[in-house]
Amino acid sequence: MLTFFSEDSRLRQARTELHDGALVRPFECPERIDLVLKHIRQAGFEVRNPDAYGLEPVRAVHDAGYVRFLETCWQAWQVAGHQGEAIPNIWPARSMRGDHIPRSISGQLGYYALAAETSISEGTFDAAMGSKDAALGAISHTLETQEPSFALCRPPGHHAAFDQFGGYCFFNNAAVAAQHALNAGKRRVAVLDVDFHHGNGTQQIFYSRNDVLFASLHGDPDVTFPYYLGYADETGMGEGEGFNLNYPMAPGTSVAEWMQRLEQALAAIKTHECELLIVSLGVDIFEGDPISAFTFKSEDFIALGQRLAAAGLPTTLLMEGGYAVEEIGVNVVNVLQGFERENSQDR
Repeated sequence: MLTFFSEDSRLRQARTELHDGALVRPFECPERIDLVLKHIRQAGFEVRNPDAYGLEPVRAVHDAGYVRFLETCWQAWQVAGHQGEAIPNIWPARSMRGDHIPRSISGQLGYYALAAETSISEGTFDAAMGSKDAALGAISHTLETQEPSFALCRPPGHHAAFDQFGGYCFFNNAAVAAQHALNAGKRRVAVLDVDFHHGNGTQQIFYSRNDVLFASLHGDPDVTFPYYLGYADETGMGEGEGFNLNYPMAPGTSVAEWMQRLEQALAAIKTHECELLIVSLGVDIFEGDPISAFTFKSEDFIALGQRLAAAGLPTTLLMEGGYAVEEIGVNVVNVLQGFERENSQDR
């Protein structure tokens, strides 16, 4: 399976994350990329550098003002004389106005952030650009050849909403890729999110649309980030009614139960006659992941890849979460090899 990766993904070297009341080194660290690349190359997969696609595909799914904010935030933060990395400390909460964007960079951070754990540091914007280029390179390859592809995206994307960042995400890579496929002539695209955390940004971007079916298997938001989205009764709005499917599950959910939910999601993708499958691949469903609570073992990811391939659709997989650094490369490659094994048997 052809892998797309941009070296620009390394340009984000954030030092700060707010976790459990302490400032720690981010779980979303550059070492994740090195370990995945190591195992991908050991497995014999070709790694290709993507073309640069610019900002037009980003603006197709994100607010133009938000994109400008991300592009200029780090410089503005420095000009304002702030020390450390850019972290929001106030939001337009329920008791405040939400219709005004302050001139202050501190106020803008709060307006455009959905959480406080994700800092903006030097190189963040360029890394996000490289990450979406990897996604676009992969989806373009699948559209042109009908062959599966994998994008090693860093930073991830599924928490990034129309005009908000958070959860380590800045541009929504899955949404950018889905819109690119629609622009290329696909009638309906499925985005299947298997990350432990709900893809709130992807849901929000497509919630009122029927050309993208979004299905997400994730930890119950009553007890799991992002808390305020991802419940089973969120099924879409207007033309999008019935095109948003959430499968929240309790911490400790077994692999067998998780796979049952996957079968339900794949059946819905077939029923809705989707022509292309984009997988938001989070391997943080692994039992040893430090910020998740599902029970996958490394060998279970082979079965996941096989089941995704059995859906029989042109497929692009995009890297999302996965923070058990020692195992992340093994788990990603197991998905890809499982997919290829099933794919070759079907031919």
